[in-house]
Amino acid sequence: MEFFCYHRDRPDSGALRDKLVAEHWSYMDRYAEQLIARGPTLDGDTATGSVHIVDLPGPAAARAFAFDEPNYQAGVYRDVMLRRWRNVLGRTMWDFPGGREGGSRFLVLGLGLGQAADLAPPPGRREELIAYGPLLSDDGGTWLGTAALVRAADQGTARAVLTSDRYAAVEVHPWEFGGRR
Repeated sequence: MEFFCYHRDRPDSGALRDKLVAEHWSYMDRYAEQLIARGPTLDGDTATGSVHIVDLPGPAAARAFAFDEPNYQAGVYRDVMLRRWRNVLGRTMWDFPGGREGGSRFLVLGLGLGQAADLAPPPGRREELIAYGPLLSDDGGTWLGTAALVRAADQGTARAVLTSDRYAAVEVHPWEFGGRR
């Protein structure tokens, strides 16, 4: 089962995050084979959160992954969004044809409203999508929104990967490829 996990940083937790970077990477290394995508959201050069998309046996394993993470345990994060997710593209971020360099990248997070939307990538945008899929309830039966990692010229262009009137809210965050370089 695939899961989308977004840890949002507490304000002014950057020094603690920096102190724990080696522990965080070591923890994530244990999940290297299961990771579909990972990386920080940013405000300029300052991290504002961490995205991890991971394939795990079930909801209990996903909760353990999210809440045993060293930054979470130490108080770097203010909250965690953890949802089932479906890898519509069928690849990892490391398989993205555009690579990790060149162009701006964004997390686009649509919180669902009513009927399911955007279950398939938008026509003509697939080559810019790093990861894409619906956010689902734990049992996978209810659509809760859509999450995408996208290469785009700007936040507005990134936002356009989702249908504008089908979401209660849409967040767009600058994002970069994570992990060891």
